[in-house]
Order: sequence, then C-alpha cells, then structure tokens
Amino acid sequence: MDVLVLIDKLDDLVHNAKAVPLTDQVRVDREEVYEILDQMRATIPEEIKQARWIVKERQEMLAEAKRECDRIIQEAREQALREASQTEIVKLAESQAEDIIEEAKRKARETRLEMEDWADSILSTLEVNLDKFLTAVKRGRERLHERSQETVVAGIGPEPLQPGEPEEFDRFAS
Repeated sequence: MDVLVLIDKLDDLVHNAKAVPLTDQVRVDREEVYEILDQMRATIPEEIKQARWIVKERQEMLAEAKRECDRIIQEAREQALREASQTEIVKLAESQAEDIIEEAKRKARETRLEMEDWADSILSTLEVNLDKFLTAVKRGRERLHERSQETVVAGIGPEPLQPGEPEEFDRFAS
C-alpha cells in the first residue's frame, strides 16, 4: 500500500474521531492507529528498497557501458594494428578508431547521465513522499497536542498526571 494513502487514513481517523462528551478531546481507536502505523512501517522500507535497487541497476548499467566501451576500444586498436602495414589504411584506421572511441565515450556519457537523471527522479519522488509523510505525522501530533492543551485550559480534562506518568499521545512520539 502507498504511504500517502496510509497517511490520509491516519489523518482521517484523527479528524473524524468521536468527541468525548463535555470535553474537547476525541476518542481514537488505538488498535486502528497501531494497524495504520504498522502498515506504514512495512511500506516505507519497501520504497527504500526500491530506491536502492534503482541505484544498483544504475551502477550495473554504467559498468556494462564501460565494459562495452573498453571492448570497442580494444577492437579498434586490434583493427588498427592489423592494417598498420599500409600507410593510407593506417591513417584511415586511426581515424576510425578515434571516431569509435569518441562515439563509445559519448554513448557511455549519455547512458550515465540518463541513468543518473532517472535515479535522481526516483529518489526525488521518494523524498517528496517521505516529506509528506513527516508533515502528516507532525500535523496529527499537533492536533492531538492542541486538543490536549484545550482540555487543560478549559479545566475539563482528566486529572493532572502524576510525575513520571506518560501522557496518552506520548506513545506516538517514540
């Protein structure tokens, strides 16, 4: 499942939570929140795996392009040596070898740049998704904190916490 869908589900859960009568607090089904958070924990590592796979594929493609470049260069050199006995043929072979080398280098450079752009695009998408996820989590925590503060200010909240006793929403901060 997509992380953004899970974030929306969590946001809807908090936003549509039932109000506790005579307070500004809301009731959230703890199990439902935990289930969504577990799904998020399962989804994010998969997206990171995909990004790592993309980087690995890019590196393999660059290595293959370099091997192909080296092979073409070696073939060009061998061809030039075979034709070295004749001056005109030697000049032509050297010119062709340089052209082949330049073409191979150009293709390798283009392939590397394309793969870097592709990997950057995937990583950028992942970065945007992670930023949205963090923003939604912060927004949810702020809403919970605001409701808690409103309850304390209104004087209609639960009894004050004893020293060292965790607040209900502190569990999500970990």
